[in-house]
Amino acid sequence: MRAPIGSFDNALPAADRLDLLPAPVAEAVKEGGPGTAELIHVDTDPAIADTAAFVAHYGEELMESSANCVIVLGRRGAGTTPAACLVLSRHRVDVNGAVRKHLGSRKASFAPREFATGETGMEYGGITPVGLPAGWPLLVDPAVADAPWVLVGSGARRGKLILPGREVAALPHAETVPGLGLAP
Repeated sequence: MRAPIGSFDNALPAADRLDLLPAPVAEAVKEGGPGTAELIHVDTDPAIADTAAFVAHYGEELMESSANCVIVLGRRGAGTTPAACLVLSRHRVDVNGAVRKHLGSRKASFAPREFATGETGMEYGGITPVGLPAGWPLLVDPAVADAPWVLVGSGARRGKLILPGREVAALPHAETVPGLGLAP
């Protein structure tokens, strides 16, 4: 199979690669829920999973379609609301503006690494919007939802997932949030 973007040697439907996916991601793929219909897994080197090294190796053109999924925590009083945010890799998440307002929080911040990995069951540097904990909001920047194809983590540092932007917007609890991604 040829990946729709990038020059990957090893691309297959994600359903054929369940053994390479962390349990929550594999379960979401097996269930075949919203957003997983066209999901492709590309097997990649975990040593170059970070965006800059990844695009330098697999093709600079991937910077246009790469997206990062980060976990944030919104706080209001004693309550805390976790959420995932998905923005293009060349942008940063507007945590103190768009995220805070959307979650109705007084304060919002990036989640500590231990929380992000412990609650999602995914590896740091590979967190993906596929297979997030039930009920967590997935805030998606419109530029991601409008992209023909999006490259995201696979839940592990080894491998990436490719799916159409419209499928990202169909994932469970996905909400498009204007202004979520800020250009550098």
